[in-house]
Amino acid sequence: MTAASCLLTEDQFLCSICLDVFTDPVAIPCGHNFCKTCITKHWDKNVKCQCPNCKKTFNTRPELQVNTFISEMAAQFRQSAQQKASSSSSEQQVSKPGEVPCDVCTGTKLKALKSCLVCLASYCETHLEPHLTAKQLKRHQLIDPVENLEDRMCTKHDKLLELFCKTDQMCVCMLCTVSDHKTHDVVPLKERYEGKKAKLGKRDTEIQQMIQKRRLKIEEMKRSVELSKKDADREIAAGVQVFSALKESVERSQAELIDTIKEKQRETEKQAEGFIKELEQEISELEERSSEVKKISSSKQKLFKLFQRFPSLNTAPPTKDWTGVSVRPPSYEGTVRRAVNQLEETLSKQMKKLLEVELKRVQQYAVDVTLDPDVVHPRSSGSHQTDYCRCVISKKCFTSGKFYFAFPVNTSSTWTLGVTIRSLVVKKTSLSPRNGYWTVCRQRHGEHFALPNIQSVSL
Repeated sequence: MTAASCLLTEDQFLCSICLDVFTDPVAIPCGHNFCKTCITKHWDKNVKCQCPNCKKTFNTRPELQVNTFISEMAAQFRQSAQQKASSSSSEQQVSKPGEVPCDVCTGTKLKALKSCLVCLASYCETHLEPHLTAKQLKRHQLIDPVENLEDRMCTKHDKLLELFCKTDQMCVCMLCTVSDHKTHDVVPLKERYEGKKAKLGKRDTEIQQMIQKRRLKIEEMKRSVELSKKDADREIAAGVQVFSALKESVERSQAELIDTIKEKQRETEKQAEGFIKELEQEISELEERSSEVKKISSSKQKLFKLFQRFPSLNTAPPTKDWTGVSVRPPSYEGTVRRAVNQLEETLSKQMKKLLEVELKRVQQYAVDVTLDPDVVHPRSSGSHQTDYCRCVISKKCFTSGKFYFAFPVNTSSTWTLGVTIRSLVVKKTSLSPRNGYWTVCRQRHGEHFALPNIQSVSL
């Protein structure tokens, strides 16, 4: 085994095509050994049947026979190499994201130590050993591990793209600088890479700042939504409370109206019932007298008795004069109106309370506004008039947010109060939102109105 171990380090047990331990090794007439599959595929791809190492050409394809001796030694070499790889793999680092993996490792990929510009492959410590020990592999150029090595090779000269042509904005190899890019401005690719990397780093910093600003904006919007929800909940609660009170007031006024009308009806019915009762009593008495008169009048034997009772029977029983008595339906005119007026007073009081609450709420945004007499804007006083009146703007401008201001005005004169866009104060135009003016006005007749986009709205 000691002698075998010495042989296991010899390069003849490595196939120069696949750079791995022989699998079914065969010898061709020139004496070189290859894997049977490797040399067969090599000859299948090429027209000439030629040795890959010494370039000797064979007129006919040699018949290949597996060399059992070399095959057994290669098996021992492979077993020893696998044991060595398994023992060293625990010590070597597994390839992580962003690191170049070994192209030969199967299963778990180990971190590559070098890349070969001839083989166009990257190797870990174990699979790099043939390049450090085999004579013909020692001549290969090794570089620090890089990914996609084939893409980094010049397709024309089969050399590493290690330079950058500023003129054509492309990667080139050393031979390109003495041919197609001879007079061009060429710099080392690493230098260009560092410059690009710095720019990308700066760009990434800017992007991160943009991301941070947008995250802050998202948080700001979320806070605004939360505040808006709280405001909405508060307004809903206040609105429900106000409308519940108004509803109760309406229902109470309605109930009072119904009670008032019913009370009048009850009084009318009571009065009528009293009159009817008196009339029925008098009818009863009159019917009784009529019965007595008829009875005595029909009796011929009781003439003496007739003369005796005639004075009392001839006199009508005491009755009331009903000529001017009647039951008049009550008058309901004004009953509903008075109830609605009372409801209107209640609503007016509630409106006054709401206005006071809203005024206190907006007064927290109060600002001091000082008029600037040096900035006067002449504007048309009417669409059918040619005269102009002067408008004075404030010294301070407001670009965003909420603000509240108040001005004392004359209740007997015309005036206009509002806000405008600063850039429009030098123009002669009518005051309307379409032209950049939002105003409240008082006309000569005392009517107050606002100017919307289309037509005025009375206040």
